[in-house]
Amino acid sequence: MVLSSPVRLWLLPNAALLTALAVWGIIRYPHLPSRIPQHIGTDGVDAWTNRSIGSAFALVFMHIGITVLLTASAELTLRITPSSELPDSTTPFGNGLMRSSLNRPRTRAAALSTARALLALNTCAGLSLLVGCAVLWRSAPEREVSGWMFTAMITPILAGTALTVASAIRNRRAPAH
Repeated sequence: MVLSSPVRLWLLPNAALLTALAVWGIIRYPHLPSRIPQHIGTDGVDAWTNRSIGSAFALVFMHIGITVLLTASAELTLRITPSSELPDSTTPFGNGLMRSSLNRPRTRAAALSTARALLALNTCAGLSLLVGCAVLWRSAPEREVSGWMFTAMITPILAGTALTVASAIRNRRAPAH
């Protein structure tokens, strides 16, 4: 992927978070019990699995997948021709079909804003997964989970989603120069 320099900087928190998760997991892995949480429900851990690389690092692998997906989405957003740069209605595409066939950013600045919002959403998702790792990598197989965990996991994702939606709304309202 060939993200522009200003957008590449938005990948740094994700790289730092992935590195921290991987190092933390590698340090914790030898000390994990033989059975670790597989699913956490509203009443705490409600399913267990045997410890393995795949089960212990599932949330790290999930964050890697989310990072690839959202980075690719940011890259594609930057590659789409903004509607302000499309031919006007006096061209052979004057029927408006070309302008309306894709939900395009209005301007290059709007595309950049959307790409940044997607990468910020990725960081927020990583923070949520970090909280999940704190439960997954506990030393003792405890069923109870602190009451704050759900809030700590959902808040970053909600914040990142709100930021992304706000960016999209702002970009749709911006004039296409």
